Amino acid sequence: MAVWDDLVGQERVKEQLAAAAQDADALVTAEEPGAVAPESAPESMSASRMTHAWLFTGPPGSGRSTAARAFAAALQCVSPDRALGGAPGCGFCDGCHTALVGTHADVEVVRTDVLSIGVKETRDLVRRASMSPAGGRWQVIVLEDADRLTEGAGNVLLKAVEEPAPRTVWLLCAPSIEDVLPTIRSRCRLLTLSTPATSAVADMLMRRDGIEPAVATAAARATQGHIGRARRLATDERARARRAAVLKLPLRVDDIGGCLKAAQELIDAAGEDAKQVAEEVDTKETEELRAALGAAAGTGGRLPRGTAGVMKELQDRQKRRSTRTQRDSLDLALTDLTGFYRDVLALQLGTAAELANEDVRDSVQRIAAGSTPECTLRRIEAVIACRRALDRNVAPLLAVEAMTAALRAG
Repeated sequence: MAVWDDLVGQERVKEQLAAAAQDADALVTAEEPGAVAPESAPESMSASRMTHAWLFTGPPGSGRSTAARAFAAALQCVSPDRALGGAPGCGFCDGCHTALVGTHADVEVVRTDVLSIGVKETRDLVRRASMSPAGGRWQVIVLEDADRLTEGAGNVLLKAVEEPAPRTVWLLCAPSIEDVLPTIRSRCRLLTLSTPATSAVADMLMRRDGIEPAVATAAARATQGHIGRARRLATDERARARRAAVLKLPLRVDDIGGCLKAAQELIDAAGEDAKQVAEEVDTKETEELRAALGAAAGTGGRLPRGTAGVMKELQDRQKRRSTRTQRDSLDLALTDLTGFYRDVLALQLGTAAELANEDVRDSVQRIAAGSTPECTLRRIEAVIACRRALDRNVAPLLAVEAMTAALRAG
């Protein structure tokens, strides 16, 4: 299985990355002692389809990080077939396999579970990027959440992108080019991914995860081509139950009491998600750190002198992660609501568009029959306004209550 197989519906991007990986392989091979470079090998990085910094953009679920990790694996490919004209990125050799599973010494995949990436973390990355590859062919830094860099962190990264180490490659991922500092994106080669077709996502779920065809198709349609959410919806019963509860909300905002109750339930569900993550991760992290610091066994064991600051730093990080988990859960619910009202609008306008929420067609038809397209557009705007308010750190309950009241007013 080639490294590109999980990149769904992005043929043009695959071609560009495969060509760049071919040139990168030729460049490294030409530098090896005693090696004879192929006649087609580029003389330098500037003359090739390879470059030191890439920016992967595209809507959520399009596969930005999947493309970046696949490219990282292709850059580390050591398949013997390359000497016979084979393309790098076989998916089976040690370089490809370890890069894909996250254990390659020269591939650093950075994702954040908090709200932003700060200067300290970015400086550590830049220091890592300045080193020569330990054993692989390239030093590859995959920054999955480049849009979460603070302004200061972006300025730190800029220097490294401007003056890269000879065998270092930066792979940045962000929803759009506007989410990255202009000075950084101007030094990156841009690759734009699109939302894959529903049929392509369903086929991937069946082929890769063994999902039943009907379930795979329903999940792909419900998530409108979002690969990660489709996989979760198809495999997680709790995720399906949460989505079903969210899609009942438009029928429950007939009065102010219903609006307030629905808003509280959304907040409670998001809080439950954050609590579950805390139970799964926080306790283990805390115990591991206490053991590393030499604390006595048990949660009540006394910490050595001078280590309280380290524990406080961990607690602050866990608190930020809980906040992001809650907001991500709320954002997912709001995305489902937007999809519901999109279906309502499609029915009201008599379009031939396929309904994303076919499983709740009765509810969609009921709302469509009881309102006008203008009302539906205002409701969609209310959901979008709620998402923006959450981005601006408005108290979640206030933002969601304002949204549900706007949904009632229409």
